[in-house]
Amino acid sequence: QSHKEPKSNEHLSVPATAAHAHTAVMLTHGAGADMNFKHLVSLARALASNGFLCLRFTCRALNLVYRVKAYHAAWNYLKSQYFQCPPTGRSMGGRAAAALASQLSRDGGDAPRGLICLSFPLHPPAQTQAHLQRSQDLRMLPASIPVLFVSGTEDDMCDPELFNAMMKDMEAPTEVLWLQGGRHGLTVRELIKQIHYKIENEQTKTKTHLCHI
Repeated sequence: QSHKEPKSNEHLSVPATAAHAHTAVMLTHGAGADMNFKHLVSLARALASNGFLCLRFTCRALNLVYRVKAYHAAWNYLKSQYFQCPPTGRSMGGRAAAALASQLSRDGGDAPRGLICLSFPLHPPAQTQAHLQRSQDLRMLPASIPVLFVSGTEDDMCDPELFNAMMKDMEAPTEVLWLQGGRHGLTVRELIKQIHYKIENEQTKTKTHLCHI
């Protein structure tokens, strides 16, 4: 099922068993795209078919600070109604998701229990010197926010050697799914399997923790 929000720049994909959904996933696009980017539409539908409520939204601004503000508004909306909400973004949307997670963790409030970055743009094509600046928010994440990365081995915006070095410097626990031969655009079939596993795993950890309180 799909529920169209009053604003034209948001869309909520709702699973058939919405009453029992406890996890919502936010999806935002990369630079130059919008919420109707084929990749995100397919992923949102796949997540909904696996029981996850999914909000995708458009924020065309290239200013990262503005994007994070828009992401924060979406986060507040979903958190007011659902138990868990791991920020998820593709390309520049992944940078915004990471910046939001870092900001929330520093504010000392209700920080996310995880972060998912699809095709994280570690640097512009052929400009690997930008990797430290672009990974700053990821490096600032605490150990309480695990991060799942999904990237292609042929992505010209994510040098594998620099990426692996970045993960070693991060305090947050990380997992990376390298799609062999994948470029900056990724297919959904492989993504949904890994995302579904990651979210279910975090839910199990949370339930186990609550049982010991």
